[in-house]
Amino acid sequence: MNKVIAYLKPYRNSMLYGLFIKVIGTFLDLGLPWVLAYIIDEVIPFKKISYILLWGVVMILLSVGARTFNIKANRNASKVAKDTVKTLRHDLYKKIQSLSGAQIDYFTIPSLGSRLTTDTYNIHSMISMMQRLGVRSPILLLGGIVITSTLEPVLTLVLAGIFPFLILVVFYISKKGIPLYIQVQSSADRLVRVVRENISGIRVIKALSKTPYEKERFKKVNREVVNKELKAGITMAVTDPIMNLLLNLGLTLVIVIGAYRVNSGSSEPGKIVAFLSYFTLMLNGVIGITRIFVIYSKASASAARIEEVLVIEDDLKEMNIEPVQTEYHIEFRGVSFTYTREPCIEDISFALKRGETLGIIGSTGSGKTTLINLLMRFYDVSEGSILINGRDVRNYNKQELRKKFGVAFQNDVLFADTIYENIKLGRNLSREQVKTALTHAQADSFIQELEGKLDFKLSIKGSNLSGGQKQRLLIARALAGNPEILILDDSSSALDYKTDSLLRKAIREQYHDTTSIIIAQRISSIMKLDHILVVEEGKMAGYGTHETLLETCEVYQEIYHSQMM
Repeated sequence: MNKVIAYLKPYRNSMLYGLFIKVIGTFLDLGLPWVLAYIIDEVIPFKKISYILLWGVVMILLSVGARTFNIKANRNASKVAKDTVKTLRHDLYKKIQSLSGAQIDYFTIPSLGSRLTTDTYNIHSMISMMQRLGVRSPILLLGGIVITSTLEPVLTLVLAGIFPFLILVVFYISKKGIPLYIQVQSSADRLVRVVRENISGIRVIKALSKTPYEKERFKKVNREVVNKELKAGITMAVTDPIMNLLLNLGLTLVIVIGAYRVNSGSSEPGKIVAFLSYFTLMLNGVIGITRIFVIYSKASASAARIEEVLVIEDDLKEMNIEPVQTEYHIEFRGVSFTYTREPCIEDISFALKRGETLGIIGSTGSGKTTLINLLMRFYDVSEGSILINGRDVRNYNKQELRKKFGVAFQNDVLFADTIYENIKLGRNLSREQVKTALTHAQADSFIQELEGKLDFKLSIKGSNLSGGQKQRLLIARALAGNPEILILDDSSSALDYKTDSLLRKAIREQYHDTTSIIIAQRISSIMKLDHILVVEEGKMAGYGTHETLLETCEVYQEIYHSQMM
């Protein structure tokens, strides 16, 4: 919670101002019952309308003043909460963007989304509520006790005897509630993950008639969230009934004892009426404190989840590794990598000169995409090294390193924006550069038929385009920046053979100084490249030209005969 609370420091003066006017407004509220008691016991016996009207005006002024100050303080509290959480959310988003692949795997994407939305909302509620009820409720409670002790010390002792029990209830239940809300958020993360998977794969689910199965799967995880929320809600909901029971017990004793004291002449009716009014204010104070503890329990759980992301150290720090003299542009030297316990990539070595092309082929799950993730340093190698221009990728600033690449990933994303903005993607690219990249990616033909052409608005994930059209836009995005290294990760699988052939020809002729790595499932997409790497179960099954592999690599021969014969 400390790291989250630190975000309030820039708004300290604004908070102090809000707290000050909140205190004034609350004290004005506390003054109303005292004036009422004075009118009943001291002014009315004089039977002068002018005095009654005068003190009535005083009560109106107190009431209007209390409302005005409280409203102003509440608005200020909302502004502080809004601005604080805006900064917190921005920093959390920035931190998420900088996480390594391993760290994203650890937190999971649904959980990071939940921390950025639900958890920051809980922090917003806490900051706002603490400035409103956090000041008002204690003052109503303690101020009520002080004032009633001057009016009716005996009756005040009755209420004072109840407060230790109230504090014990709040402390015990809050201690139980915080772990329960952490469990609720973890269950909500699993729910979000299932929803994301179902929405992303809705076509597959329908095509395979798996709707009933997925409904049952969602029902199960939804039931888990409901049960956790119910358990946390029931635990925290016990507070109100117990506190009301204790306070109503105290109120009953106050009325009985107060009636006895008025009857015996030990007290006055106005004081009893004022005491009951103060009792209502103190009751509101206690209820407010209860709400604070409930909201704090939620916010404490959320703050812990947010801080877990904010404080995590960068596991891809820049290292001071001595560069080497080499004629190669890209080198893998005995590279191994382990996701969990079993090696995913084991002892991979190859080298490419500038402008050369490499095709990577292998069965699903053989480690092809992992090689790209290591080259771009989304993960660090477990053993060996990867060099670019003789310099270890761990020796690069991450931003400097990734500017070298133009990438079209296997499951890449198109945003709900124009074609131009999707290709540009925040880079300093002119419309002519974008048009050139689209032409080389064989996308110009279908774009000319679209209404608005470059300004044609895509739906989310490009759902208003065909699979082949989306792939050509993604390839154009990778080509647009004229990258030093081009990576196409199975990004032409939806293209027909003619378009695929024209694409490879354009890359070969127009980007001859760019070192290209192409991951493919089809041999026809890589057979004319300078080098081909065959990967099988994370190991090198073969490396060489198409002709060499046909003679020496059994795995490559099997792929070739299954596709080309």
